Amino acid sequence: MVVLSLVFVAGEAEARRLGGGATSGMKRQTPPPQPAQPVPAKPAATPGTAAAPAAAVPPKRNWLGPIAGIAAGLGLAALFSHLGMGEGLANVMTMLLLAGVAFFAVRWAMRRFGRPAERAPQGLQFAGAGGAPVSAGPPFGAGPSAHAAGTSQPSGLPTGLPSGFDAPAFERIAKLIFIRMQAANDAGNLEDLRQFATPEMFATFRLDLQDRQGAAQQTDVMQLDAQVLDFSNEADQQIVSVRFHGLIRETPESPAMPFDETWHLVKPVDGSREWAIAGIAQNQVG
Repeated sequence: MVVLSLVFVAGEAEARRLGGGATSGMKRQTPPPQPAQPVPAKPAATPGTAAAPAAAVPPKRNWLGPIAGIAAGLGLAALFSHLGMGEGLANVMTMLLLAGVAFFAVRWAMRRFGRPAERAPQGLQFAGAGGAPVSAGPPFGAGPSAHAAGTSQPSGLPTGLPSGFDAPAFERIAKLIFIRMQAANDAGNLEDLRQFATPEMFATFRLDLQDRQGAAQQTDVMQLDAQVLDFSNEADQQIVSVRFHGLIRETPESPAMPFDETWHLVKPVDGSREWAIAGIAQNQVG
């Protein structure tokens, strides 16, 4: 009984999430997470204070007046010609009035069709994550980087992100990959672990699987949040640091425990391979 109890305890101790809850691989100094800035509440109107006027709406242009005037002018020109008051005068007035019609028509056409339609950023595919298209940003596991210019960063995101970096979309895909990698680690799926890890980190994951000696494992991610902490270009690769935190249960009988760790994801600038896990750092759980 004592021997069986020790084996059972050892098996329970070996049940761990991906990375074993330890720091391994690439080590980097990342800035602290920045909380999102709260949106200030709209002040309520006090009694006796007039509400702020709404934004001025440009008056609609009524073209009936000019058109009616032009029609009347054309009628007068025809009347002058009929009464014999000078065919030349009637022709001149007709030409002037037709020029006025052309002017208003061209002006209306320029206002109606002169503005080019705003083009939304083209969607990108996140390879290895279901192929769901998302708005512009660096794909998690895709080819060369493609950044759409002219987008602003929402509040609460770290500074230094490249223009067009869609951090919310990247964080969403990162959470999907986090859950997928936990399932791959539980099932001992070497192909998934190799696809989303650098050779060095894959060697670490494989060694952890060997130490587990085929013991069954079930990791349940009860609550998960992700936050992009840092983006940098170093040498011939891009590096994105993503903080994962929440609640996780590593054995079916154990309660959910808080966890807080940062994954360092790398991708060559030439797009020769997908984004891959290069390091996992454990953060202090508050």
